[in-house]
Amino acid sequence: MFDIFLYPVSAILWFWHTVFGALLSPDSGAAWVLAIVFLVFSIRTLLVRPALGQLRAGRRTQKLAPRMKKIREKYGKDRRRMAQEIQKLHADHGTSPFSGCLPALLQIPVFLSLYWVLRDFTPGATANHVFDQAGVTSFLNADLFGAKLGNWVSQPVAELAAFGTDKAHMLAVGIPLMLIASAATFLSMRMSLKRQVDVNPQVAGISKAMMYLAPAGMLGSGLFFPVPIGVLLYFLASNVWTFGQQHVLTAKVDREEAAATPEKPKAVGPRPGQKPERR
Repeated sequence: MFDIFLYPVSAILWFWHTVFGALLSPDSGAAWVLAIVFLVFSIRTLLVRPALGQLRAGRRTQKLAPRMKKIREKYGKDRRRMAQEIQKLHADHGTSPFSGCLPALLQIPVFLSLYWVLRDFTPGATANHVFDQAGVTSFLNADLFGAKLGNWVSQPVAELAAFGTDKAHMLAVGIPLMLIASAATFLSMRMSLKRQVDVNPQVAGISKAMMYLAPAGMLGSGLFFPVPIGVLLYFLASNVWTFGQQHVLTAKVDREEAAATPEKPKAVGPRPGQKPERR
């Protein structure tokens, strides 16, 4: 099902590993780490335009918040009529309540594809999509400060030993990656929440709860589920990118709105020492 995504994702990973492998060493952990990071940067660059459209649509939706509040107050008991009026309001102003979901939905198949590509680097495998047997062996031998990129923190000790690593190295590398990625997620969501105005109290409550639940879920998944170090690197690079992207795109949209807002004419008063003209 995901083959349509698995091959392009593995091809981008292969390209960057070839580039950094030529500069460093194909079997070095640094080459593989940089390949994963630049895989994320490549994909997120393609998603900048949808993210900018999402931010613009969100601003337009925020401006409609007072009118949506009036609709809810007027048709609160008639759910069907309220939904029709809200839909009509969005249609009249060229907005959509689902416009913010597109960038997130686009990332889901990418994340799942990367997860399975990294999980398919298994001992004895003759190939992994675009990678041949030499590429599989190179990945399995690569490590980040002693933690193998294809292994995970909750993996049994015996399996870790078979891959040439141990629990101490996995925890020493995995926990900082989880903490930094969680912090970036928290800061990004808090910044987004602060910029929301006149939001439905229920939506605001859910957003505030998710601001804490999302980082906690990331920590829990990294500690107790089979999430390889390579996938944690993906989380880290993606969330740091999101944090920086929010600053850049928000500043851009702020400038656009400031340029589109007509300036009020300044009142011209009498010059110093000039008597006011009587009419």
